[in-house]
Amino acid sequence: MVTSSGEEQAQAEIGVIGGSGFYSFLDDVTEITIETPYGMPSDSLFIGQVAGRRVAFLPRHGRKHHLPPHKINYRANLWALASVGARQVLGPCAVGGLRQEYGPGTLLVPDQLVDRTKSRAQSYFDGEVRVDGQVPNVVHVTFADPYCPVGRQAAVRTARTAGWEAVDGGTLVVVEGPRFSTRAESLWHAAQGWSVVGMTGHPEAVLARELGLCYTSLTLVTDLDAGAESGEGVSHEEVLEVFAANVGRMRDVLFDVVRVLPDNADRDCLCQKALGGQEPGIALP
Repeated sequence: MVTSSGEEQAQAEIGVIGGSGFYSFLDDVTEITIETPYGMPSDSLFIGQVAGRRVAFLPRHGRKHHLPPHKINYRANLWALASVGARQVLGPCAVGGLRQEYGPGTLLVPDQLVDRTKSRAQSYFDGEVRVDGQVPNVVHVTFADPYCPVGRQAAVRTARTAGWEAVDGGTLVVVEGPRFSTRAESLWHAAQGWSVVGMTGHPEAVLARELGLCYTSLTLVTDLDAGAESGEGVSHEEVLEVFAANVGRMRDVLFDVVRVLPDNADRDCLCQKALGGQEPGIALP
């Protein structure tokens, strides 16, 4: 059951950016509305308990899936999760495979990212005056390794223990969307040696890094991308069908990852030290 709580600021240790299928079966979920200096996030936060830990779920596209990838307020989404105490974030997403061996149903936990988006606000540190009057400094964060190494290994180990032979590492290339790639674009992506292609993995990862959060992407291959196969190319219906067939499996893996992630106070990775002593100029959540 989902209950609304307009004023209660429930706390959470971990954030999950995904669809309602990941929390809808929980018995006790609190819905809270968060307003950020960057506007409203995609939806309310739904906070529940998984494996004895408080988890905040956020539907990336909104609960009615009304937001296309390029219209998602990524800055508000990550800020909202951090504001309720989440310091580790899991970001499952549907992707297209760029290699024949990465067919539908493959779970790949990337260790690299390529940004090919065009119009998305992708930094909190742009030097522009916010609606609350605060002015962020221009800050440069280390992003050589865009994903949390601890979260990545937890995801790979957990999936394999559950019998899902996750691919450990690979490059996620993120395109603007909402259209799928042309065949030429897809062939070019594959020729670069990249692994999978999606529309939502960036700027989630870099915004999490700017806030000192640990971010782990779990990509579910729903199709072979247009240029990697013959025929008419991928369709939206095909993507939804494969994702629906695997959502329960993905949910179980995510919940097991939640169980084994370290306590926030015990994090010992570089994610939380991304600012390297630079002064942000704004109060971070």
